[in-house]
Amino acid sequence: MSTLFPALTDGPPGRPALRFGERSLTYGELGAAAGALAGRIGGAGRVAVWATPVMETGVAVVAALLAGVPAVPLNPKSGEKELGHILSDSAPSLVLAAPGDDLPAALRGLERVDVDIRETGPLPEDRAGDGDPALVVYTSGTTGPPKGAVIPRRAVAATLDAVADAWQWTGDDVLVHGLPLFHVHGLVLGILGPLRRGGAVRHLGRFSTAGVAAELGSGATMLFGVPTMYHRIAETLPDDPELAKALGRARLLVSGSAALPVHDHERIAAATGRRVVERYGMTETLMNTSVRADGEPRAGTVGEPLPGVELRLVEDDGTQITAYDGESVGEIQVRGPNLFTEYLNRPDATAAAFTADGWFRTGDMAVRDPDGYVRIVGRKATDLIKSGGYKIGAGEIENALLEHPGVREAAVTGEPDPDLGERIVAWVVPADPQAPPTLEELAGHVARRLAPHKRPRVLHHLGALPRNDMGKIMKRTLRHD
Repeated sequence: MSTLFPALTDGPPGRPALRFGERSLTYGELGAAAGALAGRIGGAGRVAVWATPVMETGVAVVAALLAGVPAVPLNPKSGEKELGHILSDSAPSLVLAAPGDDLPAALRGLERVDVDIRETGPLPEDRAGDGDPALVVYTSGTTGPPKGAVIPRRAVAATLDAVADAWQWTGDDVLVHGLPLFHVHGLVLGILGPLRRGGAVRHLGRFSTAGVAAELGSGATMLFGVPTMYHRIAETLPDDPELAKALGRARLLVSGSAALPVHDHERIAAATGRRVVERYGMTETLMNTSVRADGEPRAGTVGEPLPGVELRLVEDDGTQITAYDGESVGEIQVRGPNLFTEYLNRPDATAAAFTADGWFRTGDMAVRDPDGYVRIVGRKATDLIKSGGYKIGAGEIENALLEHPGVREAAVTGEPDPDLGERIVAWVVPADPQAPPTLEELAGHVARRLAPHKRPRVLHHLGALPRNDMGKIMKRTLRHD
Protein backbone atom coordinates (compact mmCIF):
# COMPACT_ATOMS: atom_id res chain seq x y z
CA MET A 1 0.00 0.00 0.00
CA SER A 2 1.20 3.53 -0.81
CA THR A 3 1.12 5.75 2.26
CA LEU A 4 0.88 8.84 0.03
CA PHE A 5 -1.75 7.47 -2.37
CA PRO A 6 -3.98 4.91 -0.61
CA ALA A 7 -6.48 4.96 -3.49
CA LEU A 8 -3.98 3.13 -5.71
CA THR A 9 -4.69 -0.01 -3.69
CA ASP A 10 -7.83 0.69 -1.67
CA GLY A 11 -10.08 2.36 -4.25
CA PRO A 12 -12.03 0.98 -7.21
CA PRO A 13 -9.50 0.33 -10.01
CA GLY A 14 -11.89 1.72 -12.61
CA ARG A 15 -12.21 5.10 -10.92
CA PRO A 16 -10.87 8.00 -13.07
CA ALA A 17 -7.51 9.37 -11.88
CA LEU A 18 -5.69 11.49 -14.49
CA ARG A 19 -6.89 13.04 -17.73
CA PHE A 20 -4.84 15.18 -20.10
CA GLY A 21 -6.88 16.16 -23.11
CA GLU A 22 -8.25 12.97 -24.65
CA ARG A 23 -5.84 10.69 -22.77
CA SER A 24 -6.86 9.28 -19.41
CA LEU A 25 -5.86 6.75 -16.77
CA THR A 26 -7.94 5.03 -14.12
CA TYR A 27 -6.49 4.30 -10.71
CA GLY A 28 -5.87 0.73 -11.78
CA GLU A 29 -4.02 1.84 -14.92
CA LEU A 30 -2.08 4.52 -13.06
CA GLY A 31 -1.02 2.03 -10.38
CA ALA A 32 0.13 -0.46 -13.02
CA ALA A 33 2.08 2.11 -15.07
CA ALA A 34 3.63 3.84 -12.07
CA GLY A 35 4.39 0.50 -10.43
CA ALA A 36 6.21 -0.74 -13.53
CA LEU A 37 8.26 2.45 -13.77
CA ALA A 38 8.98 2.40 -10.03
CA GLY A 39 10.41 -1.08 -10.48
CA ARG A 40 12.78 0.23 -13.15
CA ILE A 41 14.07 3.24 -11.18
CA GLY A 42 14.20 1.89 -7.63
CA GLY A 43 17.54 2.67 -6.00
CA ALA A 44 18.46 5.18 -8.71
CA GLY A 45 19.15 8.07 -6.36
CA ARG A 46 17.64 11.38 -7.47
CA VAL A 47 15.85 11.33 -10.84
CA ALA A 48 15.12 14.30 -13.08
CA VAL A 49 11.63 14.63 -14.59
CA TRP A 50 11.23 16.60 -17.81
CA ALA A 51 8.06 18.25 -16.58
CA THR A 52 6.04 19.01 -19.68
CA PRO A 53 2.25 19.34 -19.11
CA VAL A 54 1.48 15.78 -20.22
CA MET A 55 0.28 12.53 -18.67
CA GLU A 56 3.80 11.08 -18.52
CA THR A 57 4.96 13.74 -16.07
CA GLY A 58 2.27 12.79 -13.57
CA VAL A 59 3.06 9.09 -13.93
CA ALA A 60 6.81 9.75 -13.58
CA VAL A 61 6.46 11.68 -10.32
CA VAL A 62 4.04 9.14 -8.82
CA ALA A 63 6.45 6.35 -9.80
CA ALA A 64 9.38 8.13 -8.17
CA LEU A 65 7.37 8.57 -4.96
CA LEU A 66 6.34 4.90 -5.01
CA ALA A 67 9.98 3.90 -5.47
CA GLY A 68 11.16 6.17 -2.66
CA VAL A 69 13.33 8.08 -5.12
CA PRO A 70 13.46 11.91 -4.92
CA ALA A 71 12.17 13.56 -8.10
CA VAL A 72 13.65 16.78 -9.49
CA PRO A 73 11.04 18.44 -11.76
CA LEU A 74 12.68 20.40 -14.58
CA ASN A 75 11.09 23.44 -16.17
CA PRO A 76 11.10 22.80 -19.96
CA LYS A 77 11.51 26.55 -20.51
CA SER A 78 14.69 26.80 -18.44
CA GLY A 79 17.63 28.42 -20.18
CA GLU A 80 20.85 26.54 -20.78
CA LYS A 81 22.72 28.17 -17.88
CA GLU A 82 19.93 27.62 -15.34
CA LEU A 83 19.34 24.03 -16.44
CA GLY A 84 23.06 23.30 -16.25
CA HIS A 85 23.18 24.65 -12.70
CA ILE A 86 20.22 22.54 -11.59
CA LEU A 87 21.68 19.37 -13.08
CA SER A 88 25.14 19.89 -11.58
CA ASP A 89 23.62 20.77 -8.19
CA SER A 90 21.10 17.91 -7.97
CA ALA A 91 23.21 15.30 -9.82
CA PRO A 92 20.33 13.09 -11.00
CA SER A 93 21.24 9.61 -12.19
CA LEU A 94 18.70 9.58 -15.02
CA VAL A 95 15.93 11.62 -16.63
CA LEU A 96 12.32 10.55 -17.04
CA ALA A 97 10.55 11.94 -20.10
CA ALA A 98 7.62 11.36 -22.41
CA PRO A 99 8.50 9.30 -25.50
CA GLY A 100 9.37 11.61 -28.38
CA ASP A 101 10.29 14.59 -26.20
CA ASP A 102 13.32 16.36 -27.66
CA LEU A 103 15.56 16.96 -24.67
CA PRO A 104 18.12 19.79 -24.62
CA ALA A 105 21.83 19.09 -24.94
CA ALA A 106 22.38 19.53 -21.18
CA LEU A 107 20.33 16.37 -20.53
CA ARG A 108 21.73 14.15 -23.23
CA GLY A 109 24.56 12.88 -21.05
CA LEU A 110 22.04 11.36 -18.63
CA GLU A 111 20.48 7.95 -19.00
CA ARG A 112 17.01 8.51 -20.42
CA VAL A 113 13.98 6.45 -19.38
CA ASP A 114 10.86 6.94 -21.47
CA VAL A 115 7.61 6.78 -19.50
CA ASP A 116 5.21 4.21 -20.92
CA ILE A 117 1.73 4.90 -19.53
CA ARG A 118 0.45 1.53 -20.77
CA GLU A 119 3.18 -0.54 -19.11
CA THR A 120 2.04 -2.76 -16.24
CA GLY A 121 3.77 -3.80 -13.07
CA PRO A 122 3.09 -4.38 -9.37
CA LEU A 123 3.15 -1.61 -6.79
CA PRO A 124 6.37 -1.78 -4.77
CA GLU A 125 6.32 -2.14 -1.01
CA ASP A 126 6.37 1.36 0.53
CA ARG A 127 9.46 1.51 2.74
CA ALA A 128 10.06 5.27 2.66
CA GLY A 129 9.89 7.24 5.90
CA ASP A 130 8.06 10.51 6.53
CA GLY A 131 11.32 12.43 6.66
CA ASP A 132 12.72 10.99 3.43
CA PRO A 133 12.94 13.43 0.51
CA ALA A 134 10.08 13.32 -1.97
CA LEU A 135 10.98 16.21 -4.28
CA VAL A 136 13.78 18.66 -4.91
CA VAL A 137 12.10 21.76 -6.32
CA TYR A 138 14.23 24.68 -7.47
CA THR A 139 13.33 28.22 -6.47
CA SER A 140 13.02 30.98 -9.03
CA GLY A 141 16.53 32.27 -8.36
CA THR A 142 15.69 35.99 -8.21
CA THR A 143 18.70 36.75 -6.00
CA GLY A 144 21.22 34.28 -7.45
CA PRO A 145 21.29 30.76 -8.87
CA PRO A 146 18.16 28.72 -8.05
CA LYS A 147 18.32 26.78 -4.79
CA GLY A 148 17.00 23.23 -4.54
CA ALA A 149 14.42 22.98 -1.75
CA VAL A 150 14.35 19.40 -0.43
CA ILE A 151 10.72 18.61 0.33
CA PRO A 152 10.14 15.57 2.54
CA ARG A 153 7.26 13.14 2.15
CA ARG A 154 5.92 14.41 5.48
CA ALA A 155 5.47 17.91 4.01
CA VAL A 156 3.59 16.63 0.96
CA ALA A 157 1.18 14.60 3.09
CA ALA A 158 0.73 17.32 5.72
CA THR A 159 0.00 20.05 3.18
CA LEU A 160 -2.43 17.98 1.13
CA ASP A 161 -4.32 16.86 4.24
CA ALA A 162 -4.42 20.41 5.61
CA VAL A 163 -5.85 21.93 2.44
CA ALA A 164 -8.29 19.03 2.19
CA ASP A 165 -9.55 20.03 5.63
CA ALA A 166 -9.76 23.71 4.67
CA TRP A 167 -11.40 23.12 1.30
CA GLN A 168 -13.56 20.12 2.28
CA TRP A 169 -11.78 18.27 -0.53
CA THR A 170 -12.89 14.65 -1.04
CA GLY A 171 -12.57 11.81 -3.50
CA ASP A 172 -15.77 13.02 -5.16
CA ASP A 173 -14.07 16.20 -6.36
CA VAL A 174 -12.79 16.58 -9.91
CA LEU A 175 -10.10 19.24 -10.27
CA VAL A 176 -9.41 21.29 -13.41
CA HIS A 177 -6.17 23.17 -13.97
CA GLY A 178 -3.72 24.19 -16.66
CA LEU A 179 -0.71 25.01 -14.50
CA PRO A 180 2.91 24.03 -15.19
CA LEU A 181 4.05 20.81 -13.55
CA PHE A 182 7.54 21.84 -12.41
CA HIS A 183 6.16 23.95 -9.54
CA VAL A 184 4.52 22.98 -6.25
CA HIS A 185 1.22 24.65 -7.23
CA GLY A 186 0.70 22.68 -10.41
CA LEU A 187 2.41 19.45 -9.36
CA VAL A 188 1.88 18.98 -5.62
CA LEU A 189 -1.53 20.62 -5.25
CA GLY A 190 -2.78 20.05 -8.78
CA ILE A 191 -1.69 16.47 -9.49
CA LEU A 192 -0.71 14.81 -6.20
CA GLY A 193 -3.58 16.49 -4.32
CA PRO A 194 -6.43 14.78 -6.19
CA LEU A 195 -4.56 11.45 -6.15
CA ARG A 196 -4.14 11.57 -2.37
CA ARG A 197 -7.88 12.13 -1.97
CA GLY A 198 -8.83 9.40 -4.45
CA GLY A 199 -10.39 11.97 -6.77
CA ALA A 200 -9.63 12.98 -10.35
CA VAL A 201 -7.73 15.72 -12.13
CA ARG A 202 -8.32 17.01 -15.64
CA HIS A 203 -5.32 18.92 -16.90
CA LEU A 204 -5.99 21.29 -19.78
CA GLY A 205 -2.47 20.97 -21.20
CA ARG A 206 -2.60 24.67 -21.94
CA PHE A 207 -4.92 27.02 -20.06
CA SER A 208 -7.86 28.45 -21.97
CA THR A 209 -11.17 29.89 -20.82
CA ALA A 210 -12.91 27.57 -23.29
CA GLY A 211 -11.22 24.57 -21.67
CA VAL A 212 -12.26 25.74 -18.21
CA ALA A 213 -15.87 26.19 -19.36
CA ALA A 214 -15.94 22.75 -20.99
CA GLU A 215 -14.56 20.89 -17.96
CA LEU A 216 -16.55 22.73 -15.28
CA GLY A 217 -19.61 22.31 -17.46
CA SER A 218 -19.14 18.54 -17.62
CA GLY A 219 -18.77 17.43 -14.02
CA ALA A 220 -15.58 19.03 -12.69
CA THR A 221 -16.01 20.66 -9.28
CA MET A 222 -12.83 22.69 -8.58
CA LEU A 223 -10.55 25.04 -10.47
CA PHE A 224 -6.97 25.96 -9.50
CA GLY A 225 -5.31 28.93 -11.18
CA VAL A 226 -2.95 31.86 -10.85
CA PRO A 227 -4.02 35.52 -11.07
CA THR A 228 -3.19 35.89 -14.77
CA MET A 229 -5.62 33.04 -15.50
CA TYR A 230 -8.37 34.54 -13.37
CA HIS A 231 -7.73 37.92 -14.99
CA ARG A 232 -8.33 36.35 -18.40
CA ILE A 233 -11.47 34.76 -17.03
CA ALA A 234 -12.68 38.10 -15.67
CA GLU A 235 -12.00 39.77 -19.03
CA THR A 236 -13.86 37.04 -20.95
CA LEU A 237 -16.92 36.68 -18.70
CA PRO A 238 -18.97 39.65 -20.01
CA ASP A 239 -19.09 38.12 -23.51
CA ASP A 240 -19.22 34.43 -22.56
CA PRO A 241 -22.40 33.35 -20.74
CA GLU A 242 -21.37 29.67 -20.94
CA LEU A 243 -18.18 30.40 -19.01
CA ALA A 244 -20.16 32.28 -16.37
CA LYS A 245 -22.61 29.41 -16.06
CA ALA A 246 -19.83 26.81 -15.78
CA LEU A 247 -17.95 28.78 -13.10
CA GLY A 248 -21.21 29.24 -11.22
CA ARG A 249 -21.51 25.44 -10.98
CA ALA A 250 -18.04 25.01 -9.46
CA ARG A 251 -17.82 24.03 -5.81
CA LEU A 252 -14.52 25.84 -5.31
CA LEU A 253 -12.37 28.32 -7.25
CA VAL A 254 -8.85 28.67 -5.82
CA SER A 255 -6.15 31.19 -6.74
CA GLY A 256 -2.54 31.21 -5.60
CA SER A 257 1.14 31.87 -6.42
CA ALA A 258 0.53 35.66 -6.33
CA ALA A 259 -2.15 38.03 -5.07
CA LEU A 260 -5.39 38.14 -7.05
CA PRO A 261 -6.38 41.79 -7.56
CA VAL A 262 -9.56 42.81 -5.76
CA HIS A 263 -10.98 44.15 -9.04
CA ASP A 264 -10.82 40.68 -10.62
CA HIS A 265 -12.34 39.12 -7.49
CA GLU A 266 -15.32 41.43 -7.76
CA ARG A 267 -15.81 41.00 -11.50
CA ILE A 268 -15.84 37.20 -11.21
CA ALA A 269 -18.19 37.23 -8.22
CA ALA A 270 -20.60 39.62 -9.96
CA ALA A 271 -20.74 37.50 -13.13
CA THR A 272 -20.85 34.01 -11.57
CA GLY A 273 -22.10 34.29 -8.00
CA ARG A 274 -18.94 32.41 -6.93
CA ARG A 275 -16.11 33.86 -4.85
CA VAL A 276 -12.50 32.90 -5.54
CA VAL A 277 -10.66 31.78 -2.40
CA GLU A 278 -6.96 32.50 -2.03
CA ARG A 279 -4.24 30.51 -0.31
CA TYR A 280 -0.64 31.32 0.47
CA GLY A 281 2.37 29.08 0.08
CA MET A 282 5.84 28.90 -1.37
CA THR A 283 8.31 26.30 -2.56
CA GLU A 284 10.00 25.90 0.81
CA THR A 285 6.81 25.64 2.88
CA LEU A 286 4.19 24.26 0.49
CA MET A 287 0.91 25.70 1.85
CA ASN A 288 0.73 27.97 4.91
CA THR A 289 -2.70 29.62 4.95
CA SER A 290 -6.00 29.58 3.12
CA VAL A 291 -9.48 30.94 3.16
CA ARG A 292 -11.65 27.98 4.13
CA ALA A 293 -14.42 26.66 1.91
CA ASP A 294 -16.83 27.30 4.78
CA GLY A 295 -15.22 30.64 5.71
CA GLU A 296 -15.58 34.18 4.46
CA PRO A 297 -13.88 34.51 1.04
CA ARG A 298 -12.80 38.09 1.58
CA ALA A 299 -11.01 39.62 -1.39
CA GLY A 300 -7.42 40.62 -0.69
CA THR A 301 -6.76 38.08 2.06
CA VAL A 302 -5.22 34.61 2.14
CA GLY A 303 -7.22 33.45 5.15
CA GLU A 304 -5.94 31.76 8.28
CA PRO A 305 -3.05 29.39 9.04
CA LEU A 306 -3.81 25.84 7.92
CA PRO A 307 -4.12 23.03 10.50
CA GLY A 308 -0.69 22.24 11.92
CA VAL A 309 0.92 25.47 10.68
CA GLU A 310 2.13 28.10 13.14
CA LEU A 311 2.43 31.65 11.79
CA ARG A 312 3.75 34.86 13.31
CA LEU A 313 4.65 38.38 12.13
CA VAL A 314 7.90 39.95 13.28
CA GLU A 315 9.63 43.32 13.14
CA ASP A 316 13.06 43.76 11.53
CA ASP A 317 14.70 43.13 14.91
CA GLY A 318 12.75 39.89 15.45
CA THR A 319 10.18 41.35 17.86
CA GLN A 320 6.87 39.60 17.43
CA ILE A 321 3.89 41.71 16.33
CA THR A 322 0.90 40.75 18.43
CA ALA A 323 -1.55 43.36 17.15
CA TYR A 324 -4.30 42.12 14.85
CA ASP A 325 -5.10 45.63 13.66
CA GLY A 326 -4.88 45.33 9.88
CA GLU A 327 -2.10 47.94 9.83
CA SER A 328 1.03 46.64 11.59
CA VAL A 329 3.31 45.25 8.88
CA GLY A 330 5.73 42.44 9.70
CA GLU A 331 7.57 39.57 8.04
CA ILE A 332 5.73 36.25 7.98
CA GLN A 333 7.55 33.42 9.74
CA VAL A 334 6.13 29.89 9.81
CA ARG A 335 6.77 26.60 11.55
CA GLY A 336 5.19 23.19 11.02
CA PRO A 337 5.30 19.80 9.27
CA ASN A 338 4.82 21.48 5.86
CA LEU A 339 8.39 22.84 5.75
CA PHE A 340 11.27 21.75 3.57
CA THR A 341 14.27 20.20 5.29
CA GLU A 342 17.15 22.01 3.58
CA TYR A 343 18.50 23.73 0.50
CA LEU A 344 20.44 21.02 -1.31
CA ASN A 345 24.20 21.51 -0.90
CA ARG A 346 23.64 24.90 0.75
CA PRO A 347 24.02 24.60 4.54
CA ASP A 348 24.76 28.34 4.70
CA ALA A 349 21.51 29.29 2.98
CA THR A 350 19.57 26.73 5.04
CA ALA A 351 20.90 28.13 8.31
CA ALA A 352 20.15 31.71 7.23
CA ALA A 353 16.57 30.79 6.31
CA PHE A 354 15.63 29.75 9.86
CA THR A 355 15.56 31.61 13.15
CA ALA A 356 17.33 30.22 16.21
CA ASP A 357 14.00 28.85 17.48
CA GLY A 358 13.17 27.05 14.24
CA TRP A 359 10.87 29.44 12.36
CA PHE A 360 11.29 29.81 8.59
CA ARG A 361 11.79 33.37 7.37
CA THR A 362 9.48 33.67 4.36
CA GLY A 363 10.52 37.17 3.28
CA ASP A 364 6.83 37.99 2.76
CA MET A 365 5.34 41.01 4.51
CA ALA A 366 1.79 40.99 5.86
CA VAL A 367 -0.72 42.38 8.32
CA ARG A 368 -3.35 40.48 10.30
CA ASP A 369 -6.95 41.62 10.48
CA PRO A 370 -8.86 41.55 13.79
CA ASP A 371 -10.32 38.11 12.97
CA GLY A 372 -6.85 36.64 12.28
CA TYR A 373 -7.05 36.72 8.49
CA VAL A 374 -3.66 37.36 6.85
CA ARG A 375 -3.25 40.04 4.20
CA ILE A 376 0.05 39.92 2.31
CA VAL A 377 1.37 43.33 1.30
CA GLY A 378 4.45 42.20 -0.63
CA ARG A 379 7.96 40.80 -0.50
CA LYS A 380 10.40 42.20 2.03
CA ALA A 381 13.07 42.65 -0.64
CA THR A 382 10.95 44.29 -3.34
CA ASP A 383 7.55 45.31 -1.96
CA LEU A 384 8.20 46.91 1.42
CA ILE A 385 8.52 50.65 0.92
CA LYS A 386 9.70 52.84 3.82
CA SER A 387 8.45 56.31 3.03
CA GLY A 388 8.11 59.30 5.34
CA GLY A 389 8.47 57.13 8.45
CA TYR A 390 5.78 54.67 7.32
CA LYS A 391 6.14 51.01 6.32
CA ILE A 392 3.98 50.60 3.22
CA GLY A 393 3.17 47.40 1.34
CA ALA A 394 3.16 47.67 -2.44
CA GLY A 395 0.33 45.16 -2.77
CA GLU A 396 -2.40 47.34 -1.29
CA ILE A 397 -1.44 50.26 -3.57
CA GLU A 398 -1.50 47.94 -6.58
CA ASN A 399 -5.02 46.81 -5.68
CA ALA A 400 -6.13 50.43 -5.35
CA LEU A 401 -4.65 51.31 -8.74
CA LEU A 402 -6.40 48.35 -10.36
CA GLU A 403 -9.74 49.73 -9.18
CA HIS A 404 -9.21 52.76 -11.44
CA PRO A 405 -10.99 52.28 -14.80
CA GLY A 406 -7.98 53.60 -16.71
CA VAL A 407 -5.62 50.91 -15.37
CA ARG A 408 -5.34 47.43 -16.89
CA GLU A 409 -2.25 46.24 -14.99
CA ALA A 410 -0.22 47.80 -12.20
CA ALA A 411 2.95 47.24 -10.21
CA VAL A 412 4.41 49.39 -7.43
CA THR A 413 8.02 49.75 -6.34
CA GLY A 414 10.04 52.18 -4.25
CA GLU A 415 13.05 54.26 -5.24
CA PRO A 416 15.41 56.42 -3.16
CA ASP A 417 14.16 59.87 -2.20
CA PRO A 418 16.27 62.39 -0.28
CA ASP A 419 13.31 63.69 1.70
CA LEU A 420 11.03 60.66 2.18
CA GLY A 421 13.67 57.92 2.28
CA GLU A 422 11.81 56.14 -0.51
CA ARG A 423 9.15 57.39 -2.87
CA ILE A 424 6.37 55.26 -4.33
CA VAL A 425 6.63 54.50 -8.04
CA ALA A 426 3.68 53.18 -10.07
CA TRP A 427 4.18 51.14 -13.24
CA VAL A 428 0.90 51.07 -15.13
CA VAL A 429 -0.43 49.40 -18.28
CA PRO A 430 -3.26 51.72 -19.36
CA ALA A 431 -6.64 50.36 -20.37
CA ASP A 432 -6.52 52.81 -23.29
CA PRO A 433 -2.96 53.52 -24.44
CA GLN A 434 -4.22 56.56 -26.33
CA ALA A 435 -5.58 58.15 -23.15
CA PRO A 436 -3.45 56.94 -20.21
CA PRO A 437 -4.30 58.14 -16.70
CA THR A 438 -2.12 60.92 -15.32
CA LEU A 439 -0.02 60.83 -12.16
CA GLU A 440 -2.25 63.42 -10.51
CA GLU A 441 -5.34 61.38 -11.31
CA LEU A 442 -3.91 58.15 -9.93
CA ALA A 443 -2.31 59.78 -6.88
CA GLY A 444 -5.64 61.31 -5.92
CA HIS A 445 -7.42 58.00 -6.52
CA VAL A 446 -5.03 56.12 -4.19
CA ALA A 447 -5.01 58.86 -1.53
CA ARG A 448 -8.82 58.76 -1.31
CA ARG A 449 -8.93 54.97 -0.99
CA LEU A 450 -5.98 54.34 1.30
CA ALA A 451 -4.15 57.33 2.81
CA PRO A 452 -2.29 60.33 1.40
CA HIS A 453 1.14 58.95 2.31
CA LYS A 454 0.47 55.86 0.15
CA ARG A 455 -0.05 57.79 -3.09
CA PRO A 456 2.44 57.27 -5.95
CA ARG A 457 4.92 60.08 -6.56
CA VAL A 458 6.23 58.78 -9.91
CA LEU A 459 4.32 57.14 -12.78
CA HIS A 460 5.60 55.06 -15.71
CA HIS A 461 3.33 53.85 -18.51
CA LEU A 462 4.16 50.43 -20.02
CA GLY A 463 2.79 48.23 -22.77
CA ALA A 464 2.98 45.14 -20.52
CA LEU A 465 4.42 44.08 -17.18
CA PRO A 466 7.25 41.52 -17.16
CA ARG A 467 6.02 38.23 -15.68
CA ASN A 468 7.48 34.78 -15.04
CA ASP A 469 5.91 31.42 -15.93
CA MET A 470 3.66 31.50 -12.86
CA GLY A 471 2.34 34.96 -13.65
CA LYS A 472 4.34 36.79 -10.98
CA ILE A 473 5.52 40.28 -11.88
CA MET A 474 9.33 40.44 -12.08
CA LYS A 475 9.82 43.71 -10.22
CA ARG A 476 13.59 43.59 -10.26
CA THR A 477 13.36 44.08 -14.01
CA LEU A 478 11.31 47.20 -13.44
CA ARG A 479 13.73 48.48 -10.84
CA HIS A 480 16.73 48.05 -13.11
CA ASP A 481 15.26 49.52 -16.28
